[in-house]
Amino acid sequence: MNPGRLLAADPLFSNGIDLTVVLIVIGKTIAVFVLLLVLVLFYIWFLRKVIADMQNRVGPDNAGPFGVLQALADGIKLFFKEQTIPDSADRRMFLLAPYLSLLPAFLAFSIIPIGGVVTVAGHRTLVQLADPQIGILFLLMMSGIGIYGVMLAGWSSGSKYPLLGSVRASAQLLSYEAALGLAVAAVLIQAGTLSTRGIVARQLWVGSWSTFGDWPVWNWFLWPTVIAFFIFLIAAVAETNHPPFDLVEAEQELVGGFHTEYSGIRFAIFFLAEFMNLITMCAIAVTLFLGGPAGPALGFVSANGWINAWIMPIFWFLTKLVILLFGTVWVRASLPRLRYDQLMDLGWKYLIEAAFLFAMVSGVYVIARQENWPGWVYVAAPVGAVAVYAILYLCIPRRDELSEEIR
Repeated sequence: MNPGRLLAADPLFSNGIDLTVVLIVIGKTIAVFVLLLVLVLFYIWFLRKVIADMQNRVGPDNAGPFGVLQALADGIKLFFKEQTIPDSADRRMFLLAPYLSLLPAFLAFSIIPIGGVVTVAGHRTLVQLADPQIGILFLLMMSGIGIYGVMLAGWSSGSKYPLLGSVRASAQLLSYEAALGLAVAAVLIQAGTLSTRGIVARQLWVGSWSTFGDWPVWNWFLWPTVIAFFIFLIAAVAETNHPPFDLVEAEQELVGGFHTEYSGIRFAIFFLAEFMNLITMCAIAVTLFLGGPAGPALGFVSANGWINAWIMPIFWFLTKLVILLFGTVWVRASLPRLRYDQLMDLGWKYLIEAAFLFAMVSGVYVIARQENWPGWVYVAAPVGAVAVYAILYLCIPRRDELSEEIR
């Protein structure tokens, strides 16, 4: 019997729900998950190759052409390795924790606009899994929930080193979540919407290869919120425990941190979730500040053809994403791990204040456009914010001064 006929006879579909639309949603879900996995494999290979070049080494070169299959080989090796569970562990939470880290990373990526509007089987659909009206709030929620996997992994292991790593993770998230949220707020003030698709729509690039003067790069929210852009990147790297903020899994003092007791595929899932989170944060930065998939179309082909509708938006999105990912690799290869007091100082003493001030500057820009204020306001607002920040910086007591007072 035809399965499609069985589904069509179901009351769920007989009441007006199109089976084709359901299949498109299922297909998009699978496609987005596969894309994220491929991006993780590419990023691991890219990370190893770039760092090897920076250190004058060869890097992976045996598994596949240029070693591109090395990450896949490592994953297969970990899949078949023995999986151990400590006697002192809380068995249920120990087994559940890796998946609680993986799921929020995928759900956060599901709201990213990867391309434009396309036609599939006669239905117009977005190259995006979901576009909720509260998209950015959903992102912040997934960012906060993701820490539960790390915390439960550290607590349920029944060992002191994983527990210390999970405590560090919770403190690190609390320290940088405020700065991340304020940096996002600066963009939301400009966009006036929480929808990620709506944010991209306000940065649209309507030019083509044949009309260079029509490329509205200045529509990107990067320019009125450039300070918030760098604050977002720093806070995002810290939230994802990426070097130089990887104190959650510092080998020198915590052996391996929250995943010390894990082995095999569960150990691999934690690293998969960490890289997924990093890629998702870079994709969110592309969406908020760099126009998402918006970019110039090819002027010598049809404006509504499959190349400009499918290929070019995805190409621009992936190009911007790779540039940001290269920046994270560069930071990883260049900077040493911060001390824990430096990590806390950066988050509480500097980033939060700067993000708060420049969120207000973003609001001044919006009002200035609406009220047609003179051009000098656009210069005076950030200069005033820098002056206030300098005063706050000078008022912060130095650690050596506090040490002298204690003596």
